[in-house]
Amino acid sequence: MKINVITGDITRVEAGAVVVGLFEGAKKPQDDTAALDKALGGAVSRLINQGEIRGKPGEVTAIHSLGRIPAARVVIVGLGKREEFTLDKVRGAVAEGCRFLQKKKVEDVGVAALGAERLNITPESSAQAATEGALLGTYSFRRHITEKEDEPGRINKLSLMSADKTGMALLKRGVKRGRALAEAAVLARDMVNEPANYMTPSSMADVANKLAREYSLEVSILEKKDMQKLGMGALLGVAQGSCQPPKFIIVNYKGKAARGVDLALVGKGITFDSGGISIKPSHNMEEMKGDMAGGAAVMAAISAIARLGLALNVAAIVPAVENLPGGSALKPGDVLTAITGKTIEVISTDAEGRMILADALGYASKLKARHIVDVATLTGACEIALGKVCTGVFTSNQELADQIIAAGAETGELMWQMPMYDDYKEQNKSDIADIKNVGGREAGATTAALFLAEFVGKTPWLHLDIAGTSMTDKESRYLTRGATGVPVRTLVSLADKIAHRKQRH
Repeated sequence: MKINVITGDITRVEAGAVVVGLFEGAKKPQDDTAALDKALGGAVSRLINQGEIRGKPGEVTAIHSLGRIPAARVVIVGLGKREEFTLDKVRGAVAEGCRFLQKKKVEDVGVAALGAERLNITPESSAQAATEGALLGTYSFRRHITEKEDEPGRINKLSLMSADKTGMALLKRGVKRGRALAEAAVLARDMVNEPANYMTPSSMADVANKLAREYSLEVSILEKKDMQKLGMGALLGVAQGSCQPPKFIIVNYKGKAARGVDLALVGKGITFDSGGISIKPSHNMEEMKGDMAGGAAVMAAISAIARLGLALNVAAIVPAVENLPGGSALKPGDVLTAITGKTIEVISTDAEGRMILADALGYASKLKARHIVDVATLTGACEIALGKVCTGVFTSNQELADQIIAAGAETGELMWQMPMYDDYKEQNKSDIADIKNVGGREAGATTAALFLAEFVGKTPWLHLDIAGTSMTDKESRYLTRGATGVPVRTLVSLADKIAHRKQRH
């Protein structure tokens, strides 16, 4: 999609459609919507008075211009209540409007500056949010569909309206940032939506190499023999039931001359999770192709960080394996030794994500990273607790928690902090090893997070459990069915906050 910033009168824009907004409860149209209403002979006002346009979030109303203006259609999107208006409402409104027009096979769309009169929203940030909404809201994954009859249309050109030419540079900067964030999230969506026979551990390594070439990143792929030398017994134990070779992927971005890693992003990369010997029920097991969403997220995030040229050094670390049953597979009751030397009693082979992350977090700690954030579809318990609305945040570092929650609020990827009290550690105690990999049914998301905490030492560390937020089964705002790309944009925002804080100090 080509995205331009243009100035001029919205009533004179030549396009298949123009998109404008209306606040909930408004008695009459305002700003660009009012100008279009006048050009259309009061059509918008009449629909407001008749109760057909109410301005509620998610509401989309189309009016054919019948030649009264150059644009063939006027689309009014609901902005919700004026006092509750945020940048995320801009993303959602633009996404809903563009997806509606995409289904109508409209190829050329003009978008007004939605909510421009709100003092707390700058034109630059509005342009960024509109760009994200348009790109994310019109996403679809059809790579393996050969029938083309029902293929949705494609918006080839999107024009964002600017009130005057003086702010064009800022608006273009907003579009550039929005595109980088949205396209990174789309990369993560594509990776997660791929079937597991296409997105193997080796395929994830191929993606890393491609990103390295495209964004001048450094990449290292550790093979099984390398992991054996490093003592990654937990990861290798999970991998031993599959014929797919494990890959330990390290992608480095250097955004400043100083040495060291400012931020290590660690992502769970289970490309298919059958549960191993502790096999899962067959119902919905196909969704387990998405158990590498954390790995996809950190790889996509570092690509956007590099694209935006953020001033910090970042490492993305992805342990990529399959978890399958077989004659050589890991068994309940086995004991594994992680990279740190800590021994793990395996209670369930279906609690495999925390074991591969144990070695990845131990590796990140040996890098002496200043901050570590891991992302994983780790526990069904977190999805039960928070549903599909919020990602669970677990950490013993409150400053890092506050930063990630603030970043999530900005991006619309909502976060909620969960407890990490030492009292829960009792559940992870083993009689025959240093720790066991399952702490029981109670507080399962917390005991899983406390398991991970055993492998990070004293480094400021934060764990994001995206089990509920990595996929969605319905279309809403800028989310489409399948992978969501959560929390790619939040990770980039966090990296930006860390970079700016370092610059101040």
